Amino acid sequence: MRAVISGYYGKGNGGDEALLMSLLQMLPSEIEPIVLSANPRKTHEQYGVKTCPNRSAFPILDTLKNSDIFIWGGGSLMQDVTSLASPIYYAGLMALAQQKGLKTIAWAQGIGPLNNPFTRWLTHQVLLGCTAVSVRDYKSAELLSKWHINPLIAPDPVWALTAKSVSGLADLPAPKVAVNLRSHPLLTSERLKILTQALIDFQKATNTCLLLVPFQSSQDLQIARYIAGKLPGNYKIIQLENPRELKGVFKGVEMTIGMRLHSLIMAASEECKCFALSYDPKVNHLMEEIEIPGWNLDKLPSDPNIISTAWLEYFVNGEPLLKERIQSLTDRAFMHQDILKKLIIN
Repeated sequence: MRAVISGYYGKGNGGDEALLMSLLQMLPSEIEPIVLSANPRKTHEQYGVKTCPNRSAFPILDTLKNSDIFIWGGGSLMQDVTSLASPIYYAGLMALAQQKGLKTIAWAQGIGPLNNPFTRWLTHQVLLGCTAVSVRDYKSAELLSKWHINPLIAPDPVWALTAKSVSGLADLPAPKVAVNLRSHPLLTSERLKILTQALIDFQKATNTCLLLVPFQSSQDLQIARYIAGKLPGNYKIIQLENPRELKGVFKGVEMTIGMRLHSLIMAASEECKCFALSYDPKVNHLMEEIEIPGWNLDKLPSDPNIISTAWLEYFVNGEPLLKERIQSLTDRAFMHQDILKKLIIN
């Protein structure tokens, strides 16, 4: 059986690449994956799978014609906050696959926000046509229940991704605190200055080595470099393309201050204390689910001292997730594998 896998792949986004690797890790061996990618050669080299350019109509049509299954491969593909083009593209591929008679799977999705009536209708229609649907949070499930769709609900698959140790990381001075910030309209230049000053004050108070971890170079690296240029103490900018190594960064790290959803999931799963800076409802959902502190960026305190004091208090007195809770989340994340296994039975 051949499965076409569609997602935000080949763009150098660590979280989406981790979702792809998690999917490939869970995919039954009887199913051969063909990944639609913005960088087919790189995706092939990195994962050893067949690939197809994700914006080339004729190769995509030919790939669908010779396949049995179509999978949305995890993440927030169906949301219209970033643009209308994205949900229309992913829904269009799903609808095309359904028209051609493929089994279609919406796998490990975070549905929404969907503010536009058209994208809500479009998402509703293609999900109704799916063979199976799984979501990664209860808010997505609540939306789908209003559409009389009952998805499998399980934690994000990246909880179950096997981490790989990163060479040289243990040689950096302890204690270590990881930081992930990404470009976003809510992270204004003024808020970045406030956060940078808070990091300076926090580092002076704790003598920590700050690991600046870009998850997508095009959006995160410039910010990491800006912060690095201001820090008074030890730091290292860590850029990694292997999702397992990216997750492995958080082994032995005391605390993570993160914007990106998967920076927080990876950190929490490696027994690291997490403090969130939310720019998106999906981050708030995670904060509620695993009870981690943080601020919405639009409500960030304007006084760096308030921020650094909160970080310091949590650094000293906060607790990571219990091992039993992490194991439970990891075990339940493997529930997303169940709908993949059913493909070879049915």
